[in-house]
Amino acid sequence: MNAYAIAHLRQPGTVDPEVYEYMELIQATLDPFEGRFLIHGGRTRVLEGSWPGGTVMIEFPDFAAAEAWYASADYRKILRLRTDHLVGEVILVEGCGPDHDSAAMGARLRAEAR
Repeated sequence: MNAYAIAHLRQPGTVDPEVYEYMELIQATLDPFEGRFLIHGGRTRVLEGSWPGGTVMIEFPDFAAAEAWYASADYRKILRLRTDHLVGEVILVEGCGPDHDSAAMGARLRAEAR
């Protein structure tokens, strides 16, 4: 089951050059864990609520690979280049399989809630 690192990042002021350095270095930390960008900024249209800032989504082959990447020495070495200059939230989340059925899931959850 694929897993994803998802970040909602906001820039509190002008971009510090260390953010660019982070961007230049991150791919090398992802490669050993088969991480690849699915979303990296890009156009966003907010449909509900507020969403200041940008979105990043990185796909991994599984949750263990995502956790191992985030904990890796190579990523930890560059992490402060982002966290010292951008505000945001980062999560790791497991995806659902290609056979996921939200109707069946809803029915199961409804039955369990009774």
